[in-house]
Amino acid sequence: MQAPSSSFIYLASQSPRRRQLLEQAGVVYELLLPEASEDTESLEAPLPNEAPLRYVKRVTNLKLLAALQRLKTRHLTPAPVLCSDTTVALGGLILGKPHDAQDARRMLSQLSGETHRVLTAVSLGQPTAFGVKDPLQISADVEQSVSISKVRFAKLSGAQIEQYVASGEPMGKAGAYAIQGRAAGFVEHISGSYSGIMGLPLFETLQLLKSWGLKHA
Repeated sequence: MQAPSSSFIYLASQSPRRRQLLEQAGVVYELLLPEASEDTESLEAPLPNEAPLRYVKRVTNLKLLAALQRLKTRHLTPAPVLCSDTTVALGGLILGKPHDAQDARRMLSQLSGETHRVLTAVSLGQPTAFGVKDPLQISADVEQSVSISKVRFAKLSGAQIEQYVASGEPMGKAGAYAIQGRAAGFVEHISGSYSGIMGLPLFETLQLLKSWGLKHA
């Protein structure tokens, strides 16, 4: 899809890892962050019996719709908006962000010695997508790509899990771990996109930007 010409994009994400990855790829962006009054956490609530792939696609588009509305409300310069969401799936079980330390211990114990999937969806949209109700089919002015990787964890001891949880790193991370942090030492094998596991698959993201005629360094 060829979008209207723009010299930059908006990144609607509070993740420093996504900012780092865009900068690494030479993408010019401006942040489009939510107001304190916005209930962004509720967007990430899974539906009953929702499959991980459908979940990550739906949540990413919900985030995009919220960001597009934010852009309109603030009367900002029109430009494409990029949103992304990452989820960890063990079989059909969605492992989101842990609620507390006990929840983080539970997730890490489940991942210990197992192979799980990391699904990251990326959506790129224009401000003309307002008023659409279905987040899975929001409009012709939105494109989405999904990266799916597999990660195998070594068998973790109780002490390893306790030390990692005590570091505070699992909080705010899907699946209760950050592969670019201390959890790198837990990983036996990866199949897929390292940047996708971090939270923004660069190949898929740059392909979306290219299809819209957006350039990067």
